[in-house]
Amino acid sequence: MSPRRKPTEAVSRRVVAGAAAALVRTYDTTDPPAHNLDVSGRLPSPERTIAVLQKLVEVLYPGIHGNPHLTRDNVDLHISALLDDIAAELVEQAAVALHWSCRQAGTTGCDKCTEAARKAVDRFLRALPRVRRLLALDIRAAYEGDPAARSFQEIMLAYPGLQAVTTYRLAHELHLLELPLLARIMTEHAHRETGIDIHPGARIGKSFFIDHGTGVVIGETTTIGRNVKVYQGVTLGALSIPRDERGNVIRGKKRHPTIGDDVVIYAGATILGGDTVIGKGSVVGGNTWVIHSVPPRSRVISTPQEQRIERKRSGARAARRGAAGR
Repeated sequence: MSPRRKPTEAVSRRVVAGAAAALVRTYDTTDPPAHNLDVSGRLPSPERTIAVLQKLVEVLYPGIHGNPHLTRDNVDLHISALLDDIAAELVEQAAVALHWSCRQAGTTGCDKCTEAARKAVDRFLRALPRVRRLLALDIRAAYEGDPAARSFQEIMLAYPGLQAVTTYRLAHELHLLELPLLARIMTEHAHRETGIDIHPGARIGKSFFIDHGTGVVIGETTTIGRNVKVYQGVTLGALSIPRDERGNVIRGKKRHPTIGDDVVIYAGATILGGDTVIGKGSVVGGNTWVIHSVPPRSRVISTPQEQRIERKRSGARAARRGAAGR
């Protein structure tokens, strides 16, 4: 931490005091207030939640992430210790999140949040073997779908697509356990690190592969089948935001597309709408715009605009033509 400056080295105390007072006044006048100053309405810690995520990644990929000195002889004790840490921290953050949700719903004096958090974390830990089996299929899909991949280990160490999918699969379990705030903290952390935005509420089947990944967006109510491959810049989004007669946003309605099994979606494709279904075995070409359903085993192709290739003029010839035109 840098040493605190004397007032004479920076701006005057009066300026600082005035700026502070003006800022504090906005805490009561902005809508929404954009603060959380209620001591009884504490929010989960993003930093501690992300620390839990990092330990979970070590549990899922031992010897790949985290401690590099694990062996068959010591892995049991190491994973048990990690899970103890994960459980304790996750129960605390889950209890805070549940208590905050109760207050948002207008429920006060909730004394069951800690017990509900323990039950949720118990179910979450029991789901980890199943999550890991799903991720093994995702790793194999990446290896078989990318000729540049030289090993499974390379994918686990370096591929941003797997990082985003790993975080999604963990966060999706938390989402199903009614801990959406913790789930969102995790997936948005992965979004910042990888450029891949997967909402934890999306439903994604086995053997899912995101190649390259930058700019991929998968919305909350998206459903993706098995053996689907997605390239960079793909958007699976909403065609419009549903609203009631008063103009308020209707939440929880199916807004995002359904992608069938064995579909390939190439770079830059945009598929929108809750009623849009991409049929099994289809290929969606790059830079396409899809807002209607596509039958199984179809190809969606964008007709390119006319493109001309002209021969460059030599430097001397171009200079003479330029001089003649003056």
